[in-house]
Amino acid sequence: MSTMVFINLPVSDLARATAFYQALGYPLNPVFSDDTASSIVVSDTVYVMLLTHVKFSEFTDKAIAAPDTIEVINSLSAETKEEVHRIVDAAVEAGGTEDRPEMDLGFMFQRSFTDPDGHRWEYVWMDPAD
Repeated sequence: MSTMVFINLPVSDLARATAFYQALGYPLNPVFSDDTASSIVVSDTVYVMLLTHVKFSEFTDKAIAAPDTIEVINSLSAETKEEVHRIVDAAVEAGGTEDRPEMDLGFMFQRSFTDPDGHRWEYVWMDPAD
């Protein structure tokens, strides 16, 4: 069995956050979603769990980071440069903000965005020939 990854993110507006990730083309898994959480399926092994602040706080006694701070950058691979463009363009269209200029090293291409709650994502394509 492959290792599964669950990225748990606190969100200030669950409906807005769910719509944002669905706008990137990721489906909602209703089995693990309710009025406190949305399970977003990125792939067979990667899930983003969007949690209200109250729900997120059930898993930790630490404060939730303010939207203008950063503690982690989530990076995911893409199969093509076009997929990187599609996802980041969709994120910006859905209310996210592109963070940095794209990086094109020939063998690797990357763009990044921040979602409406301040969570940073990078999408990268790497040439399988290198």
